[in-house]
Amino acid sequence: MTATLVKETSPPPAAGAGHARRLRRRGRAVALLFVLPALLLLGALVVYPVLFSVGRSFFDASGTRFVGGDNYTEMFSDPATMRAVRNTAIWVVVAPTLLTGLGLILAVLVEKIRWATAFKLLLFMPMAVSFLAAGIIFRLAYDEDPDKGVLNAAAVSVHDAFAGTPAYPSARARDGQGLTRTADGGYRTTTTVSPGDSLTLGLVGVQPKDLPADAAAARTAAAAPGELRGVVYLDFTPGGGGEQGAVDPEESGLPEVRVEAVRDGDTVASATTAFDGTFRFEGLDDGRYTVHLPASNFAAPYDGVSWLGPTLVTPAIIGAYLWIWTGFAMVLIGAGLSTLPRDALEAARIDGASEWQIFRRITVPLLAPVLTVVFITLVINVMKVFDLVYIIAPGPVQQDATVLATQMWLVSFGGGNDQGLGSALGVLLLLLVVPAMVFNVRRFRRSQR
Repeated sequence: MTATLVKETSPPPAAGAGHARRLRRRGRAVALLFVLPALLLLGALVVYPVLFSVGRSFFDASGTRFVGGDNYTEMFSDPATMRAVRNTAIWVVVAPTLLTGLGLILAVLVEKIRWATAFKLLLFMPMAVSFLAAGIIFRLAYDEDPDKGVLNAAAVSVHDAFAGTPAYPSARARDGQGLTRTADGGYRTTTTVSPGDSLTLGLVGVQPKDLPADAAAARTAAAAPGELRGVVYLDFTPGGGGEQGAVDPEESGLPEVRVEAVRDGDTVASATTAFDGTFRFEGLDDGRYTVHLPASNFAAPYDGVSWLGPTLVTPAIIGAYLWIWTGFAMVLIGAGLSTLPRDALEAARIDGASEWQIFRRITVPLLAPVLTVVFITLVINVMKVFDLVYIIAPGPVQQDATVLATQMWLVSFGGGNDQGLGSALGVLLLLLVVPAMVFNVRRFRRSQR
């Protein structure tokens, strides 16, 4: 009796299937309702601009006349655009490769230090700095003036420590006062001298800041037999007065000036002036000599490296990018490194493998999926780089550093006012980014499976 009642009250199979379909449809409707705001936002901010840019790329600058593929033809025949493509290729090859390599090396090394967390935090901190702020920081760091740019200040300090500094870069000789300019920028006496003679070599144009603190009043002295003496002095009397070409009591000697005695084109003796500007040559053979002040005394001071010049501006900006993103690559690779099977590493060590062999034959192959994801992510990122290039590169070299993103902006809004060509550049950039994005998504799905 019980079985019969249950059978009679059970719904028919068709009704049960219909109820399940209704539940599924209701579930899809509820899911779509929740997803709808995101879809609307995605369509408004991504899909519509992409479609509009594709359509706009087939019209002229004003957007009123259909020109077909003329914008794309002009894009690939424009030297500025080809330069942007070349620079973008340099970015894509150099920046992700360096970042992935640096991230891998740092991730492996960080595991072996005691304060690993603090070190990771220190390297990851630049990620918290906006590209605008980072660009301003590096624009100042790359400044060519050593008094402003920290990199050139360091370069000048190192150079001067090994090569020395020119004594008096602004000094010059008065015309008709016994010195004439040589082809290399130095000075020589207009007449020859012999041992036993005394010389007065006056210079002008010495900046007060270039005059050493220990410089004393210039003085002259008679030369002993077989000796050639002289004085190099500042032929300028403070407050005016004095006689040109003669050493006056108020005039200062110029120390640290290199002086050479030249005979028949060969330098036979050299000396450096003392604190009062005096010098002397002893043991000279009889004969006629020319006294030479080498150009090194008057060379322009070393000002450092032109980091933001046409040659180095792109590597300099890539350096700023590395500073920002190295922590990102290190943290992601470090996360992958922490999941490696430790038993494989320990077994290799027990078998006598060196740390380099373990790194090359075990660590890197096992980290290959993580390294690929980091590399492709950085490739996508550098293709869109704009802020650093626009902020760091000065106006005169903006075209030398331009990439596709900055060129698109310059053509569209930075003076070109050609939104048709700018849209074509945007479509080109999209076509270059999409394959990398698709590869990354497919690899992520495979790793999930």
